[in-house]
Amino acid sequence: MSRRDDGVRNAWMVVATREIVVRALNKGFLIGLLVTIALIGGLIGFSAYMENRAESFDVAVVAGDDDAAAALQAAAEGRGTTDEPDQEPDDTVGLTVVRVADADAAEAALQDETADAWLSSGTTGSPGWTLSGWREPDGTLARLIGTAVRDQVLTDRAADAGTTVDALTAGSEVETERLDGNPVDPQVALVAGFLLAFLFFMGAVGSGSMIAGSVIEEKQSRLVEIIATAVPLRQLLAGKIVGSSVIALGQNLVLAAVGLVGASFTDLSAILPSMTATMLWFVVFFTVGFVAVAALYAVAGSLASRTEDLQYTTSPLMMLLMGVYVVTFSADGVLERVLSYIPPASIVSMPVRVLDGDALWWEPLVSLAILVVATLGAVLLSERAYRGALMQTGGRVSWRSAIAAERGTTLGT
Repeated sequence: MSRRDDGVRNAWMVVATREIVVRALNKGFLIGLLVTIALIGGLIGFSAYMENRAESFDVAVVAGDDDAAAALQAAAEGRGTTDEPDQEPDDTVGLTVVRVADADAAEAALQDETADAWLSSGTTGSPGWTLSGWREPDGTLARLIGTAVRDQVLTDRAADAGTTVDALTAGSEVETERLDGNPVDPQVALVAGFLLAFLFFMGAVGSGSMIAGSVIEEKQSRLVEIIATAVPLRQLLAGKIVGSSVIALGQNLVLAAVGLVGASFTDLSAILPSMTATMLWFVVFFTVGFVAVAALYAVAGSLASRTEDLQYTTSPLMMLLMGVYVVTFSADGVLERVLSYIPPASIVSMPVRVLDGDALWWEPLVSLAILVVATLGAVLLSERAYRGALMQTGGRVSWRSAIAAERGTTLGT
């Protein structure tokens, strides 16, 4: 076999390399990637800040109300502020006791905002324990003081009865158990579904549009007619698919890595192994599924004769991808299980089911096999339409006309 034959056989590698280099050096692509990374990092940083930020409250207590003062002191020191004996007190909530002379002074402190709330035990004239605020007292503060007051009352009554709080509450602890064995909360799975659907949509549309634009640019400038004399159209298509797939996969790997590293600094670090497995499944599914998307977008570019035609030829693909984006992250129950086997929705739905613990070990493999078969079918069909439409000019070409033209010519084979 001659060197020329070897060169023709490996022409797709040259095309793929060119696609990767052009896209990787594209300023718009790089800026968009950096902006997306910054948004993900900012979102994770904000979430971590909201989870760990400390809140501080000033609570007034009237002079002589020793019970209220004792309860506030216990809450401020972190004693009696947790229901679980092995759980550390919440150190994100600070409490300062503001001592005032009487009830009028307490109300004045609330009105001029020198105190956030006023705790009364009832020993100064008001019936029972009362947490007062100029407006509705903060929910976190109310829970903190409520726990401290409850523990103090129990301690006092246990002492009056000649026993202890531990003796009174022995055997009253309730442990929680999750029978499905999956540590992931449903809300986390819902957010993950949204993020995976977003990554799929942005990766598919962004890289797919680049393929269609590249094809129509070469077609409109007649450059493809020169390329076709040296490179078979089948290999030209293969190179574009491979190059764009590498870029799309690399982009999602970077975004996934940023998300997983960021999650390790939040409360989600406990479920990081489950999230990592889910992201790996998503990368595998996306890698296979994007090949079909890339092939279809290449055909969309070949069906157009002008750049202005792309909006029309790519609209069906855009509607399909938008439908997958909307349906997959909001799907649940039977619908989600069905979608996890239907390409291209399975690219998102099956990894989400893996995260949610709803999928048996063999289900992702079966779904992936179905996706592979569907991708092969889409590529074979797209290859025929691409070769039939690429050399036709003068107006938009339909799929039927493209396939019919391919049947009647051996160009590029």
